[in-house]
Amino acid sequence: MGKKASDSFRVYHNENGATVSTVARNILEQDGKYFKDIDGSGEVSAVNDWRLPPETRAAAYVKVLSRKEKIAQLFISDWRMGKFQNAKSGAEADDEKQVVLDESGTLDEGEFHGRTIFGDQHLPGTSTLLKEWFSRHLILRANPPAEDLADYLNQLQKVAEECAHFIPVEVVSNSRNENGEVVYGMNDAAGVFPTWPGTLGIAAAVKGDGLHIADEFADCIRDCWNAAGLRKGYMYMADTMTDPRWQRTFGTFGEDTQLICDIFRHLIPRIQGSADGVTEDGVAMTVKHFPGGGARENGFDPHYQMGQWNVYQTEGSLQKYHLPAFQAAVDCRAASIMPYYAKPAKEKSAPQQDKDGKPLDFLPYGFAFNKPLIDGLLRKQMGFAGYINSDTGILHNMDWGVEMLDVPERIGFAVTNSGVDLISGLFDNDAGLEAYERSQNGYYDTHPVPEGFTKEELVLTDESIDRAVTRTLTELFRLGMFDNPYRDAKAAAKTAGKPAYWDQAMDAHRKSVVLLKNDGTLPLTPEKCAGKTVYAEAFAKEERDAAAATAALREALGKERTLTDDPAKADYAVLFVSPSSGAYFSATPGFLELDICDGKVVHDVDNQGRPKAETHKETTLSGASRIAEIAKAVRGRGGKVVIHVNFTLAWELGNVEPYADALTAGFDTYQQAVWDVLCGRFAPVGKLPITLPRGDAVLEVNAQGVCVSPNDVPGYDKDAYMPDSLKDENGKAYAYRDAAGNYYELNFGLSY
Repeated sequence: MGKKASDSFRVYHNENGATVSTVARNILEQDGKYFKDIDGSGEVSAVNDWRLPPETRAAAYVKVLSRKEKIAQLFISDWRMGKFQNAKSGAEADDEKQVVLDESGTLDEGEFHGRTIFGDQHLPGTSTLLKEWFSRHLILRANPPAEDLADYLNQLQKVAEECAHFIPVEVVSNSRNENGEVVYGMNDAAGVFPTWPGTLGIAAAVKGDGLHIADEFADCIRDCWNAAGLRKGYMYMADTMTDPRWQRTFGTFGEDTQLICDIFRHLIPRIQGSADGVTEDGVAMTVKHFPGGGARENGFDPHYQMGQWNVYQTEGSLQKYHLPAFQAAVDCRAASIMPYYAKPAKEKSAPQQDKDGKPLDFLPYGFAFNKPLIDGLLRKQMGFAGYINSDTGILHNMDWGVEMLDVPERIGFAVTNSGVDLISGLFDNDAGLEAYERSQNGYYDTHPVPEGFTKEELVLTDESIDRAVTRTLTELFRLGMFDNPYRDAKAAAKTAGKPAYWDQAMDAHRKSVVLLKNDGTLPLTPEKCAGKTVYAEAFAKEERDAAAATAALREALGKERTLTDDPAKADYAVLFVSPSSGAYFSATPGFLELDICDGKVVHDVDNQGRPKAETHKETTLSGASRIAEIAKAVRGRGGKVVIHVNFTLAWELGNVEPYADALTAGFDTYQQAVWDVLCGRFAPVGKLPITLPRGDAVLEVNAQGVCVSPNDVPGYDKDAYMPDSLKDENGKAYAYRDAAGNYYELNFGLSY
């Protein structure tokens, strides 16, 4: 990667004090101690003195920084990384745009002109961004090796040190330690750091074997991220999954509110470094998406217009199911919290209460613009003391409820009115400056104030800017990034490759497997399979993916079992089923499909989310009907069928379970880990972190757009609100019931 900042930074160790590292800043010596000249004053000022509390240093620095420098700290956006650029988020990458330091030591991979999902962008090279724009908050989507990542982050810090006032570059990433499909904006990277199952799988493993798994997971994240210099994570989702058609289900820890609270009480202190907040060897966390993204209206997501509402049709559901995990995060001193895009649907919701038991005021604004919920509920009542980081795109795309405002007004309304401290989306520095100038130049003397707002709510002031910047600078001081931003790239690679971490991750994969059904077929031990033949096939939504997965499955199983290409000649069929439904940033023509199906005819929905007479076809699994055909062929000669289903959503199993003699569930679980369970090398311990719906009948939406099962109540509690006509002899309506009479509900799981 060209010249490496990691080859040239100097390190100064203070006995019983801060470690100081630098490439370009002056080092001050006083009383036998070393200090970095952060503010350029040439003296051990309050900013430069690591002996002072982070809050004191931050408050001192906002008095030194220029207005332009401070306004630049209000925005965070995606940033490209040369050849490691994720092409889904912007321009295609090639070797010619590899990130390098040129002969003068300048970091520059060229300009970017294009459009992303968050709007049109014209961006400079990195050096211009850091030196002239003075932006310091970047989102990394690329997935480089750990050594290259550390080198790149070091290079950013070197360029930032060349400015008159040094503020370290805080690069933020979505989670990088879980297996699964790489999804832009959710989990942008996987496979470089020790790779665990998906978060649903971690929840399944924790339910089966204990919270020590969450501790191991957290310690691994903190160590690997800190070693590479990646000090901030958009993670994890404290959302309770209550509507199964929410496409982001796979990123949650499931539907068990208490379990989510327990997991966060273990994750946050260990990832951040202490129970008192972030430390110099910790990684700051942004917990999302307040006040809970799970209360979707029939699964629609606020990335698109149809999903712009959070609906609480059940009285008290917000307090009972959605807020507790965020309270746990606040109690554990989470560094920052991210509000969701959505806005509360007052006219569709039952009464909800605040922490004092008083009626909660639902204003029709997206949560980042919603003062009663952010400044009132989260800060004043729940006691949150960190900073608010908006979700990405609230100024240009997902501006629900404030469409009548222009971009500078949206900035003012979020920062000044609601108390947002960092806005994610684009580098809207110029619009931020305009929002400030309107507070000074009498703009609203000649321009109308939008109806329903006051001019004081819509502008940036010195007070609101300083408040926001003080909060974000405080985090950087707590992390030690002002004094010691550099990391050893070789050590980062060594840490990411620690065998103990990869072993722990693989152990969690095995423990995430849930045994749903077994008539004695499992385990497929060598003794049981002696002289027997196995037919193996993988299914996916796309045929090309299924073909590749089948080849990998057959290669793995063929090393240990005798395979056949003909189900009619098989004693056992092992089928891996990986359905997929919907898209992250766009709505399906109808409700998101949970049935495992191929070419199923379903109803369209209108722009209000109500079913229409028109229909279309949905496929979640290509060749789904072949599962029954394979089962018939194998069973016809007395054979048995083993099916493993990968759950990224709460799939309906009516087209799968009847054809399985043994059935397991995984959650982006490694194939090898599943096979270890199937063949008896590991006895299953996992338990379901979600309830699987019985079928379409319990998800039916009427002509008014109201679902028969409440959107805001988790699966394990939905029966209390279901009509008696849907309940069986045990009073159960919602959960899937298999041929053996077992309900596939929260906490269910068999073993050998």
